[in-house]
Amino acid sequence: MDTHDGLASAWMSMEQHWRIPTTGVKMPRTPSYSLLRWVVSPLLRPLVNTKISGIERIPRKGAVILAANHLSHVDPIMVIASARRPVRYLAKDGHFRNAALRTLMRATGQIETKRDEGGEQALSNAADVLDADAALGIFPEGTRSKRTEAPFLLPGKTGAARLAASYPHAVVVPIALLGTRDVMEPQRHKWPRLHRRITMNVGEGVTWLTWLAHEHGGAMTKETLEEIAGLEDHEIRAQLAQLYRKFTDQLMESMLQLGAP
Repeated sequence: MDTHDGLASAWMSMEQHWRIPTTGVKMPRTPSYSLLRWVVSPLLRPLVNTKISGIERIPRKGAVILAANHLSHVDPIMVIASARRPVRYLAKDGHFRNAALRTLMRATGQIETKRDEGGEQALSNAADVLDADAALGIFPEGTRSKRTEAPFLLPGKTGAARLAASYPHAVVVPIALLGTRDVMEPQRHKWPRLHRRITMNVGEGVTWLTWLAHEHGGAMTKETLEEIAGLEDHEIRAQLAQLYRKFTDQLMESMLQLGAP
């Protein structure tokens, strides 16, 4: 057994402490997604002022977490339109009340979530996506930044790290979005100002297991994980919480390095 396999085996021995359960609901099919992508996208492309770099870093297959900063309602649209594969976001139930918007959300495979059901249920909904080897879009900040002056990036919440840990072979890809608030600022612009420039910078992806073993990441070894696994339950949870926090902080730093304002 090589070092990577040993680390993976040691990590899996603690599965009961990090596994996020799925809801058991199969991902809805989106037959109209391709139609929207191949028909609508070419029509919009000449009208939208965008600059995209690193898009080839988004894997075309397999479980992927696309983690971006969040400044505008335009953000998920930009990621969905650019990723070259279907991307599913968790969307609050308010977006599904309007018939036209509800049709669009379901056509593109977005997942309705109810805030009153709590964060654990939302994580289970997100786990459904990764369990299906699909692409999950997520905003680690947890909400849209309402800061009026730079830096706009908020501290990251650990949900993305917990999902990465629960699907340790999923690739986590950091993304920086610039200019989306200028295109459409909430409570100020009713319609997007398409002439404004949007820049999307995609960074190098990493899996949880690769990060866990890296000296500048989790800096864990098979032996270290085995020591953690032998601790009391509350001590294991505390150790995992530290890893989630470190992964999240480094993910947010990656977004800053990519130019997130």
